[in-house]
Amino acid sequence: MATVEVNPDILRWAIDRSGLPLEKLYKKFPKLDDWIAEEKKPTFRQLENFARTTMTPFGVMFLEEPPEEELPVPDYRTKSDAAVNRPSPNLIDTIRLMQLRQAWMREWLLEEGAECLDFVGSVDRRGNIKTLAQRIRKTLDLDADWAEQLPTWEDALTKLRRSIERAGILVFSNSVVGLNNDRPLDPDEFRGFVLCDEYAPLIFVNDADSKSARMFTLAHELVHVWTGQDGLFNLVQMMPAKAGDEKFCNRVAAEFLVPEYKLLESWQQVKNDKNRFRLIARRFKVSPVVAARRALDLKLITKLEFFRFYEADQADYVKRKQEQKKKKSGGNFYATQNVRLGRPFSAAVVRAARESRILYRDAYRLTGMKGQTFDTYADQVLQRMRNERE
Repeated sequence: MATVEVNPDILRWAIDRSGLPLEKLYKKFPKLDDWIAEEKKPTFRQLENFARTTMTPFGVMFLEEPPEEELPVPDYRTKSDAAVNRPSPNLIDTIRLMQLRQAWMREWLLEEGAECLDFVGSVDRRGNIKTLAQRIRKTLDLDADWAEQLPTWEDALTKLRRSIERAGILVFSNSVVGLNNDRPLDPDEFRGFVLCDEYAPLIFVNDADSKSARMFTLAHELVHVWTGQDGLFNLVQMMPAKAGDEKFCNRVAAEFLVPEYKLLESWQQVKNDKNRFRLIARRFKVSPVVAARRALDLKLITKLEFFRFYEADQADYVKRKQEQKKKKSGGNFYATQNVRLGRPFSAAVVRAARESRILYRDAYRLTGMKGQTFDTYADQVLQRMRNERE
């Protein structure tokens, strides 16, 4: 059988880039060491399978040397000893998919005669924190009490997302790449990112994170839309990147979710309670760590107190996550797609396909669904649109 010449450096690069356990790769490709040592060559099919397994574009396997791969958005992630220097294929492919969807949605909106959103890039990153937080709430038609009026984090997250979408901002969220459950997104690598555009600004939230943590991610990326700045976001120990812009976005997000005057009111009631941060978190529908960080920013606690609580909360979070994995069920596939794709985008793609304004092939590519699966989903989206009009 014909074999293929491949640079061993490309194989090593693909292995390292994939982040996959070596034992898994050697089990699937027992001759991998021989390929790297150039003692044997893979067949075309073997190389194709290797590229698919390591999530490497097949054409890269024929390059003379490994490519320099850069993130397509500015990286504002907090660095730590455990931080990943090289972005994973899952992160890169997710950003590229969102860029594809944003570009399509922008064209659709222009065809529909949409006007540009004047709040995108409308503020100076040295502006007043409280004023900007209030401006964002006003645009989203939310008052300062909006989260307190809701019973659960899930209700608050849904309300915030709907308000953001009504303002014209696309929101996508997922815990995997597309529909591929074998390619999970790691919240330790990133929590979210934003792609700014005056017609179709886009926020992506990593759904592998907790619901209360996703609240802060959404708020943080919202501020990026107002500053008109693309960016990739995470937090290590709730500490923003050293960049002044990120500190500004964090401070506005915190004020948006937990207004200073409200926290000071609550603090008098809970400051001596051992569960004070959880009580604050329950009121404002944020994570306890966000509540503790807000208290630190307002000099209600010391850094030592904050980090003690942070370490304890992280240990509890790991336990809770393990318990959730055991209880996790499949859920409703089509309801999940509504969350992953967002209401405005899914409605636009379904309309475009049903009105023959785009090929079904393109609709499949944009949504990740095809055939009967797409048709069933499209029927549900159209029914949802009819219900909303009534």
